[in-house]
Amino acid sequence: MSTPEQHGQSQPSGGQPAHAPQPEPVGPVDSSRVPRYAGPATFARLPRMDEVGGSADVAVVGVPFDTGVSYRPGARFGGNAIREASRLLRPYNPAQEAAPFALAQVADAGDIPANPFDIGEAVETVQEAADGLLDSGARLMTLGGDHTIALPLLRSVVRKHGPVALLHFDAHLDTWDTYFGAAYTHGTPFRRAFEEGLLDTSALSHVGTRGPLYGRKDLDEDARMGFGIVSSADVMRRGVDEVTDQLRQRIGGRPLYISVDIDVLDPAHAPGTGTPEAGGLTSRELLEIIRGLAGCHLVSADLVEVAPAYDHAEITSVAASHTAYELTTVMARQIAEARAGR
Repeated sequence: MSTPEQHGQSQPSGGQPAHAPQPEPVGPVDSSRVPRYAGPATFARLPRMDEVGGSADVAVVGVPFDTGVSYRPGARFGGNAIREASRLLRPYNPAQEAAPFALAQVADAGDIPANPFDIGEAVETVQEAADGLLDSGARLMTLGGDHTIALPLLRSVVRKHGPVALLHFDAHLDTWDTYFGAAYTHGTPFRRAFEEGLLDTSALSHVGTRGPLYGRKDLDEDARMGFGIVSSADVMRRGVDEVTDQLRQRIGGRPLYISVDIDVLDPAHAPGTGTPEAGGLTSRELLEIIRGLAGCHLVSADLVEVAPAYDHAEITSVAASHTAYELTTVMARQIAEARAGR
């Protein structure tokens, strides 16, 4: 079995003296020695957490859970589909002019085994596991799973950083109150997060929303919570650069959590999802907006609702793997800049 290739050099972590040596990050498996289609499918062929001493700067973790869906199930298989599609990712990101796996130690933390028969217990399990990873010093790049998991992830992040700015890419608002009397579903995480005081209500934005609603009150209640909306039509009419500038101004220097539902993309770009809506973003628009957020204080992120049973030719999982790669690059750049004292 091949040893993962070493890339780059990182600087001392915040908890070490400035002169303390920092080991070089362990990078992806060398594709010139092991074909991309061979070996275990960790994210971007990166090492597992146990191969880097049990801790990392960025932990890629899966949550194979979709009991909170309201329409088509299957997102429990999303994390592994994204990992398989990520085999083609390479160590250097020219769009952000960075080698993320050289700037910070990124590792695959495996999956959080959430109970598929008890949503309440699953939410607690995800939060406890996220607490442990964050306490180890990692930022999280979480692969869902359905959007229910955003709530426990936010609880965990806020435990460390306090209320966070939220940038939510999604066709839907996900601020509804309940489905069939259930408080925890993939359509309610940000209503619960607002009620629990997890969000900095001066810096909340939906991006890519579109499609029919239950009524005008959906928008009124969403606005009452402090959310601004950049619809998919806004992105089309105003362009990526203007939209990104607006988002950056709204976020400022606050700790930022990004949550991406892959159905923010048009079904032409992401057919493999549970609740598709016509008229969405293109893959290029989504990636460019995320790249434009470089420099924001991104503390963790999730990517959810990839349902490979409805995918073909890995269209959705490829788009998702590149989205996770761009988010990871943003975090790795910030970690390296912080260690360099910038």
